Amino acid sequence: MKKKYTKKDLVEFKKIILKRKEEIVDDIKHIADDTLKKSQKEASGDISGYAYHMADVATDTYDREFSMGIASNDRKLLYEFDDALKKIEDGTFGVCEECKSLIAKNRLKAVPSARLCVKCQEKKEKR
Repeated sequence: MKKKYTKKDLVEFKKIILKRKEEIVDDIKHIADDTLKKSQKEASGDISGYAYHMADVATDTYDREFSMGIASNDRKLLYEFDDALKKIEDGTFGVCEECKSLIAKNRLKAVPSARLCVKCQEKKEKR
């Protein structure tokens, strides 16, 4: 059983990872523009000087926290993708961190930041 992917495979994985990273960066920028750069009044569409209804404030707060949660998850994915790119460079990409066998190509195409093969991932999730 082979222990490494070919250079051609690695180039393909690198393209997938870079494309996904770009999509995530765009998502984060969009969330930042929508959530962080607007005042609460602008976010709610109310530019008058009148007080908010408590339910509107709660909804605005929930929307902001939800958006920030998505941005936080996106940042974690960026870290995972950066780690995968480092593994491509050092020759360890696609090798299961538990059993050291090669992770299936289809799995890496779906989850290019995967650190474990399907069997080891299933064992981890059962724990």
